[in-house]
Amino acid sequence: MELTWVRRLLPAIFFSVALAASALGQSFGFAWWRDPQFQRDLSLTADQVNRIETVFQSTIPTLRAKKTDLDSQEDELSRLVATNADETVVTRQVDKVEAIRSHMNKMRTLMLLHMRQVLTPDQRVKLNKLYEQQKNSNRPKGEKR
Repeated sequence: MELTWVRRLLPAIFFSVALAASALGQSFGFAWWRDPQFQRDLSLTADQVNRIETVFQSTIPTLRAKKTDLDSQEDELSRLVATNADETVVTRQVDKVEAIRSHMNKMRTLMLLHMRQVLTPDQRVKLNKLYEQQKNSNRPKGEKR
């Protein structure tokens, strides 16, 4: 059976895995609430830092476990494609992989929402500006938005 659609899909799947791996970090790629400069820039209180850390610590173990599961299911998908498995079997495996990825993305989004809810409206505006500044500073020279 022809699996060209799966072969075309694989690069996107592997790219998505890399994105899912980054989901274990934050929008900034690091624990921004722990950074003294961010704490000053946002005027974070010790209570806010602790509350954001609590949100992170309560979510990250599950995200890591899901990432392990995702890796395992993607390995199985790769094996099925490499062995030219039946399209129905491959499709079921793609559904498993995408369900896990969807769950991880939802968890990460809710974690980020809960972190932002700790911030005041003014701090959220400042955080957005810091994020934009970092995003723009990481953009290759000459690249426009």
